[in-house]
Amino acid sequence: MSGGEVAGILVAVFWAILVSFLALALVRLAQTLKAATRLVAEVTEQAVPLLSEASATVREANTQLARVDSIASDVQEVTSNASALSSTVSTAFGGPLVKVAAFGYGVRRAIGRKGRAEEGPAPARNVVIGKTLPSARWGGRRNRGSKG
Repeated sequence: MSGGEVAGILVAVFWAILVSFLALALVRLAQTLKAATRLVAEVTEQAVPLLSEASATVREANTQLARVDSIASDVQEVTSNASALSSTVSTAFGGPLVKVAAFGYGVRRAIGRKGRAEEGPAPARNVVIGKTLPSARWGGRRNRGSKG
């Protein structure tokens, strides 16, 4: 065998090894593509029912939102009516009620002063062991606004 024949055999063996590696890679690539195809088919089979359920859920949510919107508008109307009624009642009865309360306060105060004038002047202070203490009613509710 000559050197050219040995070189030819080496090149042929190299090409045979290269072709076998490429064939092995192509077989594995084909298996991977088949697995990917099966996976996509399974995902598609499961996704279609999920999408239909999601669509039904969205339709139901839209229906509920329409109901809530209707309720919210009714509540807004009731609130505005209550506000109008409150202002009407305040306008109609507020002034006279304030006048009646002021009259009652005046009558109570006049009766209270008349009762104190009949009893005589109450002692303003009590003396205890050389100390002067304010009376029990000093600054009380009845005397809060006046000094006498």
